[in-house]
Amino acid sequence: MTLITSISGIRGTIGGQTGSGLTPLDIVKFTSSYARWLKQVTNKQKPIVVLGRDARVSGPMVEKIVAGTLMGMGLDVISLGLASTPTVEIAVRMENADGGIILTASHNPAEWNALKLLNWNGEFLSAEEGADILRFAEDAVFDHPDYAAIGRYTQAVDYNRRHIEQVLALRLVDPDKIRKAGFKVAVDCVNSVGGVILPELLRELGVDEILEVNTNPDGIFSHNPEPIPEHLTEISSLIKKEGADVGFVVDPDVDRLAIINEDGSMFGEEYTLVAVADYVLSKTPGNTASNLSSTRALRDVTEKFGYQYFASPVGEVNVVKAMKENHCIIGGEGNGGVIYPESHYGRDALVGIGLFLTHLAESGESCSGLRKRYPDYAISKNKNSLHEGINVEELLSKIMKHYESFSVNDVDGVKVDFPEGWVHLRKSNTEPIIRVYAEHRTMEEAGKLVKEVMNEIAKIIGS
Repeated sequence: MTLITSISGIRGTIGGQTGSGLTPLDIVKFTSSYARWLKQVTNKQKPIVVLGRDARVSGPMVEKIVAGTLMGMGLDVISLGLASTPTVEIAVRMENADGGIILTASHNPAEWNALKLLNWNGEFLSAEEGADILRFAEDAVFDHPDYAAIGRYTQAVDYNRRHIEQVLALRLVDPDKIRKAGFKVAVDCVNSVGGVILPELLRELGVDEILEVNTNPDGIFSHNPEPIPEHLTEISSLIKKEGADVGFVVDPDVDRLAIINEDGSMFGEEYTLVAVADYVLSKTPGNTASNLSSTRALRDVTEKFGYQYFASPVGEVNVVKAMKENHCIIGGEGNGGVIYPESHYGRDALVGIGLFLTHLAESGESCSGLRKRYPDYAISKNKNSLHEGINVEELLSKIMKHYESFSVNDVDGVKVDFPEGWVHLRKSNTEPIIRVYAEHRTMEEAGKLVKEVMNEIAKIIGS
């Protein structure tokens, strides 16, 4: 059993002893901590919280505990039921709510669940805010109102439709062009909430031929839910067999978007954001941002249009902060996360699909042909185990010193930019490891960079 408490939320496997998994008592404690924090920062006795969940089997159980706990703390709850992460985010704003909780473990397997916490803007909490909630959980001091002041519970039933309408209303999404292109589209929703919204979105965008894969939202994931190539063989084969023009795959909470070409090959999760940004920048002046571990191709595309690219520490909240500070018109993460502020400041696969299909329709190219527009990079993702007692900060400092003749960024671990590639080293918050990511023109060259850095780490540890 596993329970991971971090500033970005609470996640864990269902069951086990209290404190060792995401048990009912743990759910009550962390939900109460969030409620206490929300009352404090809003100075309201009865804040409003929007609640939504993905289709995991544990979802109904967790939802009832969370809703009851919030009500018991005196908060009003608006439940969306089955809803994607971006749907909950936009609902917080539309309802003028004070916060939101999304019950999803994102790409983690079915035995996991989590509480993702939002502020009144429908955005993830900052590190400082998350730390306050963890401190409240440690204190475990909660003030519950009497029976007359418990919260109310209401259900909202129209937010999938409202989310779709918001996507359709975006000025760079053009259903007429998509309809005229006559696309045949395959979609894999991994048996979660994508199945209740993506087929409808595609129909509204003008797609008449939709090949649905794993769209029954029963929470029995038909494959590992992380949308990476080795898990997407079923839809890849279907695309080739049925002659689809493009395939879309989402994770269980629909904030990551992977694209598959008409020949069954991968467009590349790193390139979801690159392609969408290329389209947006061709229509709108402005800057872009992504995290330090995302592909350099976004920088290349941004500079092609004469604008500036900004890199942030890893984490959606950090990307959003960089976007706001630097007036970015689009940003996101290399895991298929598209953040388009004209919609909202959150990763949104629905927005990504609307923009990408319009881009594809305008291009007149095949999906694989469109992919060839962008520079080719390969990312190698690795980790290096550390012995107990290793001073990671000192290790990273010595790595910086070793590569000081190159451009080095230390806002999140250490990233070294070379003329033809980069290496990014980050310590894990949950394991005794250092993550070592590298990007170069080929996987072989990226592997060489990783090997070089791994050797240097070994030298430092052994000295």
